[in-house]
Amino acid sequence: MYSFTSEEIMENNLIQQLITGESQWTYREDLRTEDDLWANFKQKLEANNKQVLNDVMLTNQEFQQIKNQLTFANFYRAAEWLSGENGIAKVEVQREDASLGTIRLTVMKNRDIAAGISSYEVINQYRSSKDSVQDRNRRFDVTLLINGLPMIHIELKNKREPYMDAFRQIDKYLKEGKFTGIFSSLQMFVVTNGVDTRYIAASISSKLKPAFLTKWVDKENQPVTDYLDFAREVLSIPMAHRMVAHYSVLDNERKSLILLRPYQIHAIEAVKEASKHRQGGFVWHTTGSGKTLTSYKCARNLLQIPSIDKTIFIVDRIDLDQQTSASFNSYAQNDAIEINETENVSDLIKKLGNGDRSGIVVTTIQKLNHLIRRLNNKPDGRDYKKLSQLRVAFVVDECHRAVSAEKKNEISEFFINSLWYGFTGTPIFKENAKDEKGNMARTTYEQYGECLHNYTVKEAIHDKAVLGFQVEYKATFEEEQLDEIVATVTGKELSEVETMDMLVREAKVPKKVYEEEEHMLAVINSIINKSSKKLGFNNGVGYTYNAILTTTSIAQAQKYYDLIKEVKAGHSSVKISEKIKRVLPDFPKVAITYSISENEESSEVNQTKMKEALLDYNAEFGTNFSIDTMRGYNSNVNDRLARKKEKYQARSEQLDLVIVVDRLLTGFDAPCLSTIFIDRPPMPPHNLIQAFSRTNRIFDSKKEYGQVVTFQLPALFEESVKDALRLYSNGGENEVLAPEWEESKTAFIEAIHNLRQIAEEPENIDIDASPIEWLKKFAKAYQRVDKTFSAVQVYTEYEDEMLGTLFSITMPELENYHGKYQNALEKIIEDGPERDEIELDVEYELSSIKTDKINYEYILMLIQSFVPSGDDDIQLVHTMNDKTMQEVEKYLEDLARTNQTMANIVKGIWQDLQDNPENYRDKLISMEVEAVIEQTEQQFVEEVSKEWYVEEDKLAYYVDNYKHGKEHQLGASDLYKSADYNQYKTTAENPVIKLRYRSELFKQINEKIEENILPLREK
Repeated sequence: MYSFTSEEIMENNLIQQLITGESQWTYREDLRTEDDLWANFKQKLEANNKQVLNDVMLTNQEFQQIKNQLTFANFYRAAEWLSGENGIAKVEVQREDASLGTIRLTVMKNRDIAAGISSYEVINQYRSSKDSVQDRNRRFDVTLLINGLPMIHIELKNKREPYMDAFRQIDKYLKEGKFTGIFSSLQMFVVTNGVDTRYIAASISSKLKPAFLTKWVDKENQPVTDYLDFAREVLSIPMAHRMVAHYSVLDNERKSLILLRPYQIHAIEAVKEASKHRQGGFVWHTTGSGKTLTSYKCARNLLQIPSIDKTIFIVDRIDLDQQTSASFNSYAQNDAIEINETENVSDLIKKLGNGDRSGIVVTTIQKLNHLIRRLNNKPDGRDYKKLSQLRVAFVVDECHRAVSAEKKNEISEFFINSLWYGFTGTPIFKENAKDEKGNMARTTYEQYGECLHNYTVKEAIHDKAVLGFQVEYKATFEEEQLDEIVATVTGKELSEVETMDMLVREAKVPKKVYEEEEHMLAVINSIINKSSKKLGFNNGVGYTYNAILTTTSIAQAQKYYDLIKEVKAGHSSVKISEKIKRVLPDFPKVAITYSISENEESSEVNQTKMKEALLDYNAEFGTNFSIDTMRGYNSNVNDRLARKKEKYQARSEQLDLVIVVDRLLTGFDAPCLSTIFIDRPPMPPHNLIQAFSRTNRIFDSKKEYGQVVTFQLPALFEESVKDALRLYSNGGENEVLAPEWEESKTAFIEAIHNLRQIAEEPENIDIDASPIEWLKKFAKAYQRVDKTFSAVQVYTEYEDEMLGTLFSITMPELENYHGKYQNALEKIIEDGPERDEIELDVEYELSSIKTDKINYEYILMLIQSFVPSGDDDIQLVHTMNDKTMQEVEKYLEDLARTNQTMANIVKGIWQDLQDNPENYRDKLISMEVEAVIEQTEQQFVEEVSKEWYVEEDKLAYYVDNYKHGKEHQLGASDLYKSADYNQYKTTAENPVIKLRYRSELFKQINEKIEENILPLREK
């Protein structure tokens, strides 16, 4: 039998690779415990700060102060500290000898990459000791230290196991609280099974999502998956240090650490290289792949080039100016630069002329135009001479929308020493070139120059940087009706119309057909009653997705808003189904947004309708917006739709649908947005891809595609989508689109047939009597049924009534198979990790059948929003949202009905948080709950072991591995052997006789575990 390379050999090979070459990692075999690491760190700290210490080395008490400062609440806090003051991370020490005062010691300098005080060491087999009887001793695989602090941790599995096992290992360590103390400084995790390697930013368990595991690719977007190749490209010096120092970003808004993806890094390096040669160009990165973050880092890097005086970031339109500025400010909060937003032209002139090179100036093309006009009127003025000579680098997000070729020429004529770097997800090519206008640039190449780096939607989907699209082309009337409309419009006979090509027929359909109320109500019915799976209703309250509805005009958008209000009020022929109401009684929560002009003919009507919508919005969310504060309203809608801020995680603060014309269709980033409903004719190729790409951000494991539903001219729309994808997917159209309904329907039918072949009826499955090989076969077949069933439910063609008719399986049968699957999986896992020809994903997450269990994680997330962090004002946090407080209380009551034991623990913490919020500052509620659970289990073990005189560690093992309904429990034999009947007999009030001692011992212990411990595991 073939023997796979052991993890030990792989580990040694990795270390050998890391230490190979000049100025690489130094292997420290002697560092295996936390005490070893602290001692090593102390030695480096003292060596790097001899002058400050003045030859008086740190005492134990002084070093304890440092250890306290370097024991971080979470990895984000560690990253904040590492960013330091001007890129220098320091610790403060009050000397034990008062005459020596207080000193500040340098720990790390971000600019010392493979230079200065930086040192690089690699350790393996670090021993993390257990903290309690329930806990386990753990050994970490490989960790990389920079200046003595753990920065990158690597977990390996051998090639017969999936790399996800290494990811799950890290998640387990996180949940067990193993990455604490000196390991709380970690910034990056790497997981591998030798042939597949991924990296991810260090994060707490609840935020460590498999969807964000990143594959490395080279400059040509070719994957680098082998662990030794990955080590050469990413983990060598200086690249590894750059990853955690230069290619990481702190998102202050979401309190999370971001590691750039490889294509972002390659683009930044390409822009940097071009700027050295005084060359401009553009970056083509598909929409949704993080262009704003990439452009931020590019702009930030350009500041460091001496030959550039100012970096100006150009955005278009006020609403996107807000969003981009907010993102930039969030990224820059812990960076050594400033984001200089411009209030007006005078402010822009001031910020460009202040001689400060430490800030990025964020402005709009409109303000730049006004600046140039003003200064051109005074060509002899001081400002004209000073600003026109500036060596400026322009970074342009969504570069065609933000700056026209004409405007770019005007600006370049004024700023005679300018470089331009454009970022776009949809370049303009010869095939879709702009209309000819004199000698103006018509393509991206003509306007900006060479493409410095490209990353297409095909490559992004392949690398799982974005999702593919599932597109449905809907018609709200039958083909016969279409023919009658065309015959009426053209004056042709019906028989002649029927012979026309569908594309020709649809092109003749008048616009007014789609303005009829009948059509609009059909669209609303589809959105409200046929899109629950698209909108993630199976995820549970608080975890559903949201959507955009885009239409042809402001008037049409207003009409949709009014019609949906009528539906919600029960005054419409469209009724919200009971199935929808059961999940979200307040669905759909809707907002509308559009531009308001005071000069247009329709402005009075638009303002009146917007006032009505604002009153509704204010009533729903407790806000106070008016026509005078439209900018604030639009910003609030953006935030509420994006749900990036913690406040908007609560259902009471969430929007389900926003109605727009063109707003939000370009540049808007909302990972929780799953669907765009399009009730308008096909747009040009670049606009189509931009609109579609609002939906395909990575979010969670259940969001598999960006959903697109069109309601006009289905054949023309499908043709337009094909043309757009041919242009922008680099020959990968088939990889970009999800299967159509017919294909998904057939796959589900085949999966059912395959399951029936293996197990014709669920009632006939005997889990205990079946061999493991057969159980694996059954489990794999059921997983296929679950996956294909989940897929068909997303299509609007799907109806529940199809189960038992079109699909030869009923919902009760599916639920029975589901129960048998869970039991089979339990037995397969117990059987051990042996691999054979039947590969089974034991971690597969079922998604087709909704459970009504109260979502424990959602309750903790709501409570977490009340925990003060950083410098938050306690009173502000404590009283920030009555609705959310009511929501917590409601869901705690619901939890109590199904799990009183767990509800009591969470209620206790919730009450204590309200009474003593300062005690919880910067703490994770999930960890607080786990601590109480651990304490409860520990107390249980101590009490029961004293009552029955069994050894604590044997009882702890028995409790830890106890399974409900299992006849032979793990550890039972060792537990009984550890029992001391004579001691029990002398102390028990009513001791049982020795013959009954064993049976009574297990009867009583099992009952207590079922009553007191198992509810703590039901989360």
